[in-house]
Amino acid sequence: MTYAITQTCCNDATCVAVCPVNCIHPTPEERAFGSTEMLHIDPRACIDCGACADACPVDAIFPVDSLSAGQREYADINAAYYEGAEPLAAGVDGPNFHAWGEPVFERSLPSDFGPLRVAVVGTGPAGMYAAQDLLLHTAAEVTLIDRLPVAGGLVRYGVAPDHPATKKVGDTFSRFHSHPRVRMHLGIEVGRDVTAEELSAHHDAVVYAVGASTDRRLGVPGEDKPGCLSATAFVAWYNAHPEAVAQGVDLSAERVVVVGNGNVALDVARILVADPEALAATDIAAHALDALRASRVREVVVLGRRGPEDAAYTRSELLALKHVPGVELVVDDHDPRTAAAIDAAGAGGRAGVLKGLARVRTDAASPTVGERRIVLRFHSEVGEIRGEGDGVRSVRVTDGGGTADLAAGLLLRAIGYRGIPVPGLPFDEASGTVPHEGGRVAGVPGSYVVGWIKRGPSGGIGANRTCAAETVGTLLADAVAGELPAPTGDAKAFRRLARQRNRRVVDARGLAAIDRAERDRGRRDGRPRVKLATVEELVATARSGRLLRLTR
Repeated sequence: MTYAITQTCCNDATCVAVCPVNCIHPTPEERAFGSTEMLHIDPRACIDCGACADACPVDAIFPVDSLSAGQREYADINAAYYEGAEPLAAGVDGPNFHAWGEPVFERSLPSDFGPLRVAVVGTGPAGMYAAQDLLLHTAAEVTLIDRLPVAGGLVRYGVAPDHPATKKVGDTFSRFHSHPRVRMHLGIEVGRDVTAEELSAHHDAVVYAVGASTDRRLGVPGEDKPGCLSATAFVAWYNAHPEAVAQGVDLSAERVVVVGNGNVALDVARILVADPEALAATDIAAHALDALRASRVREVVVLGRRGPEDAAYTRSELLALKHVPGVELVVDDHDPRTAAAIDAAGAGGRAGVLKGLARVRTDAASPTVGERRIVLRFHSEVGEIRGEGDGVRSVRVTDGGGTADLAAGLLLRAIGYRGIPVPGLPFDEASGTVPHEGGRVAGVPGSYVVGWIKRGPSGGIGANRTCAAETVGTLLADAVAGELPAPTGDAKAFRRLARQRNRRVVDARGLAAIDRAERDRGRRDGRPRVKLATVEELVATARSGRLLRLTR
């Protein structure tokens, strides 16, 4: 028996580090690691020890003989990765069939290297991987800062609620929230409550992990209509982000158009037509669950400018879409290039996953009667969003054959995230990132970036681990070289400053109170948790829970 890595692979390579026979690839040292959709286990070399499954932070690794019907394709995907690869090492006396690389020691700290005080701005995966690196490999004291009164970032507010395994990576990060060398200040925003200069004055270094919090626009007429939303806003809405509008997403039309061909586009399409009672077992926002129960949406048309061979989503996410209960996945064959690409595709390509799906012609006027479905329409571009002042009525689509007006009551654009400027730091408008060298912010000594604000909106959760390792490595090299500016204030002074500027700061005990309250609410409803959906609820719960503990 062998193990296989499945859809929820996060690519953080924890499994690679624990494999005793080096049978998981690509490794972080290999060129393909930066572009791979997921990691793969070589079935010829796996010794069935299960170490990788134990270490996986997102429960993505299973024995092949225990895979469910919807997951069995992943056994073939893992094996196919090694087809055509160099032959396994022959005549080796032992279980290692893949050659080990030379050991690499990229960091060297002097024996008298003292503890640093580092602020990490942002508590999503990028920030927490950086904090984890500092806490595990140095004696650093870490100040965790987030503009929201709760930690989690992308894990809490970006991962779809029907992907609970992916959310488990948050458990790995949460163990550092109460670390003895961590101080937490949630609800503090750089540029609003404190300046970048003040933050630097109280720390040896500051790492910004603020992500890409806005989205790219289509730039077409009608884009500002009430029924045209960004996927960013829609994801925030169904994940109970406190800055999202609790009501206001109109799901009264039978068809929704989603523009984009990435994983986020597939996420929002799937949530729109999934069985609400299945979602009721997740941590989806209560207001979103109520709206989806009353929803009339039966069809989601996903538009992509390019062909199926060039789609941006991963094969694993597309495969999962084929197995959503009660939802039919079909391909619109209005353009002959689509069928040609699918028919010519190999098994390992994105287009190849679409083989065997029904091919249809979308009725522009209304969805086809029948079960709920998702329609993948390639070689199509939005030209105009049409309707009266109160919303969207149709979407004009241009393609190789001319134009078509698809009746729709809601359009979601999922064409990419974009970073926004951080007050006090340089910003590249073209890329939506902070200019840097190996994570070191250009022209601002002692300031560093990690995650999407560093490299742009590419790569999933696990990609932030290697990104953080580079940034932390640069920071430590600067510290050893004596190039970090000396702080003028200490941790207590920063705590006083933060609470003077914002009386609603949440600390680690307050965060624990929020977690307890949400889990308690979830237990009453048979759910993992019911999220508090407003800043007021989060802050009040943090305070009441903290006071309760102090009075016991």
